[in-house]
Amino acid sequence: MGGLDLIQPSSGTQEPDHSRRFIVVAIAVVVALVLLIALLLRQPPRLLPQIPPYAAKLKISDLKMSQSQNFVGASVTYVDGNLTNSSDEVVTHAIVRVIFKDSYGQVAQIEDVPIKLLQTSGPYPDAVDLTVSPLGANESKPFRLIFEHVSEQWNQAYPDLQITGLNIR
Repeated sequence: MGGLDLIQPSSGTQEPDHSRRFIVVAIAVVVALVLLIALLLRQPPRLLPQIPPYAAKLKISDLKMSQSQNFVGASVTYVDGNLTNSSDEVVTHAIVRVIFKDSYGQVAQIEDVPIKLLQTSGPYPDAVDLTVSPLGANESKPFRLIFEHVSEQWNQAYPDLQITGLNIR
């Protein structure tokens, strides 16, 4: 016998190694799941409201702000002012976007709220929707916006107001 063979042929067939293929497939599945979850949880971009053309005929003026405690002790913020309709149409509903800012001038809170007109027929002013008390052509009435919660980051300055929706007849 000549030299000793260090490598001996195996008597059976050797199975191919599938562990690498399994790892690659597992990584691909995990990546696909993460992408799918990211797409499903993604917040839609907040679109800027389309300002109705008629909104230019409504003027907000004489703003005043106040705060009070409600019956459960929480602070309620009021924005009062006058709403003037300088056209020949009757306004039956209006939405205003209210932007509260922080001390750096950044947005702290955005609220879209209906404008409620103040009626002073009783002992206390009552805020009613424009559907109950429409704003006539060339008419001006006091209004009130009510906020049950305002961000703690709010800088206590007057918020920006922009009419973003309305109904006329």
